[in-house]
Amino acid sequence: MLLEGKVAMVTGGGSGIGRAACLALAREGAAVVVADVDSMAGEGTAALVRKQRGVARFVRADVSEPSDCEQLVREAVAAFGGLHILYNNAGIALPFQDGFTPAVAPEVWDRVLRVNLSGTFYCSHYAIPEIAKAGGGAIINAASSMALLPLGGLDAYAASKGGVAALTKSMAPGCAALGIRVNAICPGYVDTPMNAVIWQSEEMKKAFERGHAMGLQTPEEIAEVVVFLASEYGRSFTGAVLPCDRGWTAFKQPDLLRG
Repeated sequence: MLLEGKVAMVTGGGSGIGRAACLALAREGAAVVVADVDSMAGEGTAALVRKQRGVARFVRADVSEPSDCEQLVREAVAAFGGLHILYNNAGIALPFQDGFTPAVAPEVWDRVLRVNLSGTFYCSHYAIPEIAKAGGGAIINAASSMALLPLGGLDAYAASKGGVAALTKSMAPGCAALGIRVNAICPGYVDTPMNAVIWQSEEMKKAFERGHAMGLQTPEEIAEVVVFLASEYGRSFTGAVLPCDRGWTAFKQPDLLRG
């Protein structure tokens, strides 16, 4: 097992990519702390981990609240004796409220930035000392293809994910001195309930599918990238912002979506 004896914490672990990552990390031997604002979803993920004979504990946390992030890290360390891996996965998109800057209400901007970017900062702020104390480890941040190729129309979301990419690069040198690798992943469009809200129709979903070299991505394949970066196989990577998007950012997306 790649992660035997390690403790991993996954924010937004109640569904989608977060749930897949919890299951994948547990299969590789990590004890997993499942964090989510939705208690039913988070407990469901923890139960699935235990069903596959893994070790998991659910902790309710709203990553937009610093006090929740602090308590989350404390409970993880108290439950399992340390922390080695942090996957900052929690994020939101508000497609019918987010948009072109003049049309975005300040409270929408604040909400998206607070969850996606500040939440990554808050969790890292409290986790880094504990990961260092445990002898080092890895932080994986969820950026997005929107950090590399903003399509327009989701200005707050694009800014938040661009911020995650920049924060990753900025954190990496300081964390390296503590034995902690920090990387960001940039998936394309993954077949999740959140993206189903964006697509709205089967026709639009197929347009997005055409924009990937080999179709839409699955939560499970992104989870495998997370495991790779968390493990010793990813030891050459720190400060990297990695496209893992099946070619999405290599194509001219606006033309594809019109066609």
